Amino acid sequence: MSALSYSIADEVFVKYPGYVRGVLLAYDVVNCPSPAELITLLREAEASVRTQMSIESVAEHPRIKSWREAYRAFGAKPSEFRSSIEAMARRVLRNDPLPSINALVDIGNIASLKYLVPVGGHALDDVKDNLALRPALGDEIFVPFDSDESESPLPGEIIFAEGKTVLTRRWTWRQARHTLTLLSTRAIEFNVDGLPPVERPEVERICVEVGEMVSRFCGGRWRYEVLSPDTPSAYIGEA
Repeated sequence: MSALSYSIADEVFVKYPGYVRGVLLAYDVVNCPSPAELITLLREAEASVRTQMSIESVAEHPRIKSWREAYRAFGAKPSEFRSSIEAMARRVLRNDPLPSINALVDIGNIASLKYLVPVGGHALDDVKDNLALRPALGDEIFVPFDSDESESPLPGEIIFAEGKTVLTRRWTWRQARHTLTLLSTRAIEFNVDGLPPVERPEVERICVEVGEMVSRFCGGRWRYEVLSPDTPSAYIGEA
């Protein structure tokens, strides 16, 4: 993998004070179907959600309410476009277990549900351009993971992009086909989003926990960075 940068636009930090993003980078992993032990951890994480809220109160939970407010701020109706953590929590609260996809995907879902924060994984194997979390210009291209149809984000919408290729629309809403985590994935990055009341120390703990699960179930080696107003960019090569 060539030397690439990963950055967050200043506008994001200005508009969303206190926001930080943990970036867990793992290389030489061997992805696999999740063993029983990992699926058990997923079911335990689902159970923890049910102890903290009900389907009637989910929108008012502080860790979900903050994302609803953030979505409103860039023009997305949270009742129509739900952050990944709200969508997952609602599914769990309907007693609809998350399917086991593969070990790396399940690890991200476990951490997301356990801590009620968005944790999204992107395969790095085919990434060729710099990555950025930034407001959309509106001329970028997005192909959803479950479609062949391309679309463009709305200007000002928060996107995660590789150059002009959108990897996630509406911050944490929907992922593209490009960078999906597959059994063939050998390099991956996990985004751990810390929007207040979630703060940097917890984001760092989550990164470490995700890294330890990756090592335990998929091998490889990992490190993490935390992007913040003071450190808005990082190198994502293997060195």
